[in-house]
Amino acid sequence: MTAPAQSQRLLVCNCQRTMEIDGRRLAEALSRDEPLQVHSELCRSQVAAFEQALASGSPLHVACTQEAPLFREVAEEKGEAGLLTFTNIRERAGWCSDKAAALPKMAALLAEAAQVAKPTGVATLTSQGMCLVYGAGQAALDAAVELSSRLSVTLMLSDATDALPPAVASVPTYKGRIRKASGHLGAFQIEVDGYAPMLPSSKAKLDFVMPRNGARSTCDIIFDMSGGQPLFADGRRRDGYIRVDPDHPASVARAMLQATDLVGEFEKPLYVSYDAGICAHARSQKVGCTKCLDNCPTGAISPAGDHVAIDAAICGGCGNCSAVCPTGAVSYAFPRRSDLVARLGVLLKTYNAAGGARPIVLFHDEKHGAPLVSVMARLGKGLPANVLPVSLFSVLQLGHDALASALAFGAEQIVILTPPEHPEELAALEAQAALTAALLDGLGYAGPRVRLIDERDPETVETLLHTLPSLPPLDQQMFTVLGTKRDIARTALGKLKQKAPAPAELIALPAGAPYGRISVNVAGCTLCLSCVGACPANALSDHPERPQVAFTEAACVQCGICVATCPEKVITLEPRYNFSPAAMTPDVIKAEEPFHCVSCGKPFGTRATVERVLDRLKGKHAMFQNEAQARLIQMCDTCRITAVSESGNDPFKGAARPRVRTTDDYLAEAQASKDRKTPEDYLN
Repeated sequence: MTAPAQSQRLLVCNCQRTMEIDGRRLAEALSRDEPLQVHSELCRSQVAAFEQALASGSPLHVACTQEAPLFREVAEEKGEAGLLTFTNIRERAGWCSDKAAALPKMAALLAEAAQVAKPTGVATLTSQGMCLVYGAGQAALDAAVELSSRLSVTLMLSDATDALPPAVASVPTYKGRIRKASGHLGAFQIEVDGYAPMLPSSKAKLDFVMPRNGARSTCDIIFDMSGGQPLFADGRRRDGYIRVDPDHPASVARAMLQATDLVGEFEKPLYVSYDAGICAHARSQKVGCTKCLDNCPTGAISPAGDHVAIDAAICGGCGNCSAVCPTGAVSYAFPRRSDLVARLGVLLKTYNAAGGARPIVLFHDEKHGAPLVSVMARLGKGLPANVLPVSLFSVLQLGHDALASALAFGAEQIVILTPPEHPEELAALEAQAALTAALLDGLGYAGPRVRLIDERDPETVETLLHTLPSLPPLDQQMFTVLGTKRDIARTALGKLKQKAPAPAELIALPAGAPYGRISVNVAGCTLCLSCVGACPANALSDHPERPQVAFTEAACVQCGICVATCPEKVITLEPRYNFSPAAMTPDVIKAEEPFHCVSCGKPFGTRATVERVLDRLKGKHAMFQNEAQARLIQMCDTCRITAVSESGNDPFKGAARPRVRTTDDYLAEAQASKDRKTPEDYLN
């Protein structure tokens, strides 16, 4: 986590003196050797300074996003467009009620922007422009006809009551109701009930013939103006599915323009990555963790044996799966977890070093949050000088690891501006906030430190941010971002414990938390070790030389597979967080002396298990009525087979095979017959 590199040029503008920027102090906060020149009209009268900076050939960062199109146009003319990046310090910092106090935030935002994140991969979606218009009456027919000039359109009427037969049949027209839809842009599949083609002889009204149920078809684009329930649970994130209210002509017109652009090849970010090796979904058909499946609003995740499968073409990038995944098998990649935590570290470190106080991190998305921030800056008091905005593609990606890291880096509070369109999708984020709160409460921190704001009104949001109660400050404790999700979370929580008001070794957590231990009824455990073989996190382990099961609490993700697998049903889960170093080392739950074979002395099984089996079968089962038979139970597998084979009562023994006759046998029989003859036999 470093400040902007000296090789990167930085241009700052106070936007016609509407912001207060001290170039010397800002340079010091960014660890730059020379004061920064503060321009006042970089996009107009001082554009020559921008052109001169481009000519240097170094990467160039401009602290302005409003005029980014102009700057890119100039850079393209100079052949230097690839060197440009931009940051908004105006609406997010400079335009506020306390302009004199905004410089630490400006420095923090510029330092954060200099962090280079690893780009995510992309998936390619291909659309040939085959569009299904689904709706009712004349409105749907008119839309289909208009779209047919740019797309290959088929019309499906859910209700044809007020539709008039067209003079020219420019689009194939059918009647029916879509009962099921699946797929994505370029690969939709639909099932239709009441499917019937239009009769070409329709005169005063549309007539249809031979309706049937269960008809299936495919298309690239679905233009849904039926006004009913959406065909997909989260239609807003389903690429290629356009749903519009038929009663709003302006919305229909905008949607039609959007649909005509959906032809060709499109690159879609791979929002999440998946590591099946650490997935805790299932083992041997015993289901454990289903958190990603339960919280995916688009249905992009499906079970795939012991693991899950993620359809990147359907994934909408909400990030719920990454937030709730206990192992980090599903990890957000837009940005990656390590990049996000590193950004937070740079942001807060720079802010504090520049003299900022009471830092409050505001997470928001670009679709809902950024416009609210802009309106507050233009029409109201703007963000408070100590509120540091962090823009994400989706705030739902935030897990307790990122929240704990921000607090460890010194954030007094965290505010998350949530999208209000789908309140049912907030369950995962609320659970992560509750988990973070439980951990902070267990350490004695006054709170609440994490707040969720679900508001559309910028004035309400502004009031909430300006009236946040002051909480005791948190000491800044930086750390290197390394390892998995659990590694980062454990490091951040360890830092918070070091300066906690009431540090505790054990903290009880709510049900469903990804930390805890298992409780085992030792008396009922037979050391069958089925739990060891099933554990996906290697929290349970055995011993190579003796009957023993051990448990490493820090590795347990509380998936419950061991509970489902245990044949004796003696395992239960106990969610908690253990700061003790002992949580990192295996703790023996149960160990027994091995039973030694009564024949060869080889150790096998456990004494308790062999004795229990002997007690239940000796004299009570037809195969173990006498001492010799019961003795078989006390033998290892090799000696048992040998003993059964030699007992003469081998159940696998077949009938005796006849001896093979040889030439010697025939000669011996001939000689014996000859020896038995008397002289009289020869005379006769």
